Amino acid sequence: MIIYKLICKDCEHSFNSWFSSSGEYEKLKKQKFLICDNCNSLNIKKTLMSPSVLIRSKNSIKINHQDLKYKEKKKTILEYQNFIKKNFDYVGNNFAYEARSAHYKNEKASKGIYGTTTKVDLEELKEEGIAVEIIPWIKDITN
Repeated sequence: MIIYKLICKDCEHSFNSWFSSSGEYEKLKKQKFLICDNCNSLNIKKTLMSPSVLIRSKNSIKINHQDLKYKEKKKTILEYQNFIKKNFDYVGNNFAYEARSAHYKNEKASKGIYGTTTKVDLEELKEEGIAVEIIPWIKDITN
């Protein structure tokens, strides 16, 4: 197994991914299975990655701070996601349409909305003066 640090060339978001070999990375990239989890772009490149080392001694265990930082960020993102799920209406892929409908009808909905949209639609919404934000959305998978 090999882990690569991947970077989206569109939004410059970086993330790690495991591969069975370097050839597996090339195969998945060619089949367009490597997608940015931030903006859904296929414009992904791999970069050099330094190994993560955990040093243990008899008297103490050194903590891998990178893992702790990742876990803290993941916990915060999952808390935001739970808040959004409880307090906003999910509109799926109809986000751009629903956001425009609410904005131009000057409707004060009891709840906000969340969903998915394309990067192009997102830019158009912003140009129209519609307040939208991107947040990372991750699956809560616990091993």
